[in-house]
Amino acid sequence: MLRIENLTKTYGDKRAVDDLSLHVGPGEIYGFIGHNGAGKTTTIKSVCGILQFDSGTITIDGHDVRREPLLCKARTAYIPDNPDLYDFMTGIKYLNFIADVFDIDAALRNERIHRYSDMLELTADLAGAISSYSHGMKQKLAIISALIHEPRLLVLDEPFVGLDPKASRAVKDLMRQKCDEGAAVFFSTHVLEVAERLCDKVAIIKGGRLVAHGPTDEVRGDSSLEDVFLELESDQQ
Repeated sequence: MLRIENLTKTYGDKRAVDDLSLHVGPGEIYGFIGHNGAGKTTTIKSVCGILQFDSGTITIDGHDVRREPLLCKARTAYIPDNPDLYDFMTGIKYLNFIADVFDIDAALRNERIHRYSDMLELTADLAGAISSYSHGMKQKLAIISALIHEPRLLVLDEPFVGLDPKASRAVKDLMRQKCDEGAAVFFSTHVLEVAERLCDKVAIIKGGRLVAHGPTDEVRGDSSLEDVFLELESDQQ
């Protein structure tokens, strides 16, 4: 579903991402782990076509993000760690705006809006202005808007920041449900316990380079993911 091959992105003399390759298959929840500044967000923004990169290739569902950007965006949902929404709109107007962008007909959009809003317990707040929403409510609205067009690939940057435990559980259930339906999830996190419990595969990045990747159980071995991560971090000093 997602293939990153030899991705390199520089900012001046700094290599934010250095010859990175990884593959996410249909049905997989893939965790992308690293400290702040390790290259997670740069990689994610390159995948989503927000950042141009220096070399390498990225394909989504078989389509090249550089040569076929619209096809890739139609198959992808991106949720940043701090969603930038239109505060002057109400929640329901924003969701209908996103549905218009993806040309979703009225019956489908209404069914999906109600289904996901009920799951995330935001239905009662959709008539209110987004400017009145808390950070957690904005995060929920961004997640609902990302699911309206039934993407094949969900790309999330620190998706659980600002969510209460109940909403976090609902998002985890949604991620697994989408993968069971044949989609894939690629998300960054620094919360290792979440990655250990949720992910089928993980990749650990440091200084723009992958230092470990593969099935979660194999990367973890006989210890915890936290122990592996800290050991790899110290080895790379």
